[in-house]
Amino acid sequence: MTISFSCNLSGVTTPLNHAWEHTVGSDHAPVALRADWQAQLRRCHDELGFRHVRFHGLLSDDMGTLICHEEKLLYSFFNADRIWDFLLSIGMRPFVELSFMPETLASGNDIVFHYRGNVTPPKDYDGWATLIRKLVTHWVERYGIEEVNKWFFEVWNEPNLPAFWPGTQDDYFKLYSHTAQAIKTVNSSLQVGGPVTAMNAWVEEFLDYCEKNDLPVDFISTHIYPTDPLGFEGADTEEQLANCPRELLRDQARLTRERAGGRPVYYTEWNISSNPRDHFHDEPFAAAFAAKIALETDSFIDGYSYWTFTDIFEENYFPSVPFHGGFGLLNLYGIPKPIYRVFQLLHRLGTELLTVEGTHETVDAFVIRKDGAVTIFLTNYAQPRHEITTQLVNISLTSASEPRTIYIERIDEDHANPRRLWHEMGEPEYLSHLQVEQLEATSGLVKEPLSWKFENQTIQLDVAVPPYAVAAITLELRAESPQTENHT
Repeated sequence: MTISFSCNLSGVTTPLNHAWEHTVGSDHAPVALRADWQAQLRRCHDELGFRHVRFHGLLSDDMGTLICHEEKLLYSFFNADRIWDFLLSIGMRPFVELSFMPETLASGNDIVFHYRGNVTPPKDYDGWATLIRKLVTHWVERYGIEEVNKWFFEVWNEPNLPAFWPGTQDDYFKLYSHTAQAIKTVNSSLQVGGPVTAMNAWVEEFLDYCEKNDLPVDFISTHIYPTDPLGFEGADTEEQLANCPRELLRDQARLTRERAGGRPVYYTEWNISSNPRDHFHDEPFAAAFAAKIALETDSFIDGYSYWTFTDIFEENYFPSVPFHGGFGLLNLYGIPKPIYRVFQLLHRLGTELLTVEGTHETVDAFVIRKDGAVTIFLTNYAQPRHEITTQLVNISLTSASEPRTIYIERIDEDHANPRRLWHEMGEPEYLSHLQVEQLEATSGLVKEPLSWKFENQTIQLDVAVPPYAVAAITLELRAESPQTENHT
């Protein structure tokens, strides 16, 4: 059975804002000093268009931002400066997450992750505010207010989860109050927001508190993973994904936009799951998921930060297996996964989204216009343990001029899938230089010609889309054209 979609190329368009390019996530601050991390981020900026990067732990003791030595408080912003200097040198900026708690200010010993970030509230809120004020003042003096005004400051990370904040909601609101006021004391035009929660939580309560206490909120930030609201003890990631509504992330983005009271909305973490050892991260499944979500949430949000751009990541332990299910778009060796390639395809898209007629249980179609070209973006995605098969798709484009050329780029089991070759290599734990080159080559996108029929200003295309796949079809159109043409 053939699925049919149609689109009038002269129809009304809506803006495609590329919100997924605003920010991308990383691990914790110290890894940003690594040469391989920096090389991978530069590549992501150049090829995928990311403009900001966000990570945990800027204030943790391993950054040396504030320590107590011989009963004296010692401030050092050198390591942070080195990171910001690098970001600015490649055309990026920080989305500054103000975490975790310096040990000398901590009220307890609760820690998170392998790198032991202290997550307790400050024992001295004035001391915390002094740190924030000194830090932000230093950056304004170093980089200039015109530059730092383009940064974003969010307070803490996921305070609604006990693993990240053993304090209460009121404790977090108190932390936000001291932080936001300290930042605005430096310059009232600086951007600060929250509540940086998991699962879209606390947005209304946070805004109510800030309104009642006359606190500034320049933006709303929160997080979402499809495994979040349905996770339960004993459930594995596949089971969580299987029970997740297919449109959950889109619907939650719309809801958060409604709750934000007209403020910009930034999702500063999202991914296909919150499991750092999830095999789906390395497979075409992730590419199909990400493309669908990025395109259908774009109109509701101002920034959508994928967690993370690289597998250089040590929250649990530092891995050595090239494809271990890590969060990254790139693996440890910088080899692009299928999801990296889908972000590359998304980056090439224009900014005019056309209306598409037609629906299907697993296939979604998007048509985007850019100058004299049109791209059809097809995804075939279902949750694990749900039925999904190869689908034959017919696309009809009306009010069209004759194509000069049409080509297709695919991401699926047989295309842009380096994990498959790694498996065929015997899944070596450590890669040789030759193996890295071979895997890089097999990860690439390939342009293949696609046949079409053109008649009465209508283009007809047929394409088969396998399970968990992306197909990007690019049409380069002529200004004027004859009435009938067949190309095979």
